[in-house]
Amino acid sequence: MAAKTTFLANLGSSRCNMTPMTIQVSRALAATLSVQAIVTMATLTVPVFAPAAAADIGLDPSNIGIFASIIYVGAMASSLLSGGLSPRYGAIRVSQIGLGISLFGLALSATASWQVMIASALLLGIGLGPATPASSHILVRTTPAHLAGFVFSIKQTGVPLGGVFAGALVPLFVVHLGWRGAALAVAVICLACAVLIQPARRHFDTELRRDGRAFEGSLLEPLRLVLVLPELRHLAFASFFFAAIQQSFSVFLVTYLVAGLDMPFIKAGVTLAIGQAAGIVGRIIWGAMADWIRNARLVLGGLGLAMTGAGLAASAFTAEWSYAAIVGVCIIFGATAVGWNGVFLAEVARLAPADQAGQATGGVLFFTFFGVVAAPPLFGVVVLLTGSYGFGFVILSALTGIFGLLLVVRRDL
Repeated sequence: MAAKTTFLANLGSSRCNMTPMTIQVSRALAATLSVQAIVTMATLTVPVFAPAAAADIGLDPSNIGIFASIIYVGAMASSLLSGGLSPRYGAIRVSQIGLGISLFGLALSATASWQVMIASALLLGIGLGPATPASSHILVRTTPAHLAGFVFSIKQTGVPLGGVFAGALVPLFVVHLGWRGAALAVAVICLACAVLIQPARRHFDTELRRDGRAFEGSLLEPLRLVLVLPELRHLAFASFFFAAIQQSFSVFLVTYLVAGLDMPFIKAGVTLAIGQAAGIVGRIIWGAMADWIRNARLVLGGLGLAMTGAGLAASAFTAEWSYAAIVGVCIIFGATAVGWNGVFLAEVARLAPADQAGQATGGVLFFTFFGVVAAPPLFGVVVLLTGSYGFGFVILSALTGIFGLLLVVRRDL
């Protein structure tokens, strides 16, 4: 109890005393959170306006899952590249380049051609990939070790926050500007963000490596770094399954509730929104908890086990369940399956060799994004073969639980 009191007192003191370090951390959070939210908004813009654009493009809105998978293929590639670019050119500059690429991807999406939409998806993914490695490069150098989990988790709220922006603003843009105008409006927001973070370069794009090389080794150096360091390798493998269950929760919950439980569509959408909101709160709570107990691996393992429990409970949903019980499970599911990322990234940055946080982050994100890409089609195959969304959650939950348990009980995994 005394430790908890000390933690809260220190946290309150950090808020009240604006020391130079606090100011620097605040600047870093403002820049990195903004970039994370805007590039995430950019990737979700097309899925949001898809129903309005479907007739012009000639695609069924249900095929938007393919578009999302292509985005994360691009993100897998650029996450490997960007980690080595930050020490050479500066993390803010790399973030600006990512925003610029997202801008061009959105501009391409304003066409009426599905072939061009594929190129748009790749560009949006390439623009997304640098955001997290670049932010890790900044935050690991500005954040005190005892606040790393909390600060990284706040930054990672930019992902669901970007979803909120996309959900709230893109439909308004479509109504007033049309779907092409909506794409261009979000492109302008990307440009504005890139301009607004320019002053941050003088604070964070310093001590650049001037040896003329963006990489020590090859493009695959981030992967090699992760695979040769056991603790990073274990986190990367776990993140594949954590990301897979997170993406499956986000993609299939509404369809599961509507098709399996005959829940009204709007009510099912609200249920998903509640789960996603729980993920925002969870990211902050788990980050603070990891700093408090000083054991991020234990927190991540516990979250993996909690995801497993929530996933198994969700697999048992029937029409006889009360709505309150379903929402309760989805809150736990969202708080854990959507809330683990900040603790994970802070731990990756902590374990990375000196000045290689960006590369280590890019390397582990290759596995994370792979989970995002692989989960929806594999989950869909399970549903097709078994006729059960619940069985898909059972399989994913079991695999996630194995890695969660291993993170808890073994350090030599």
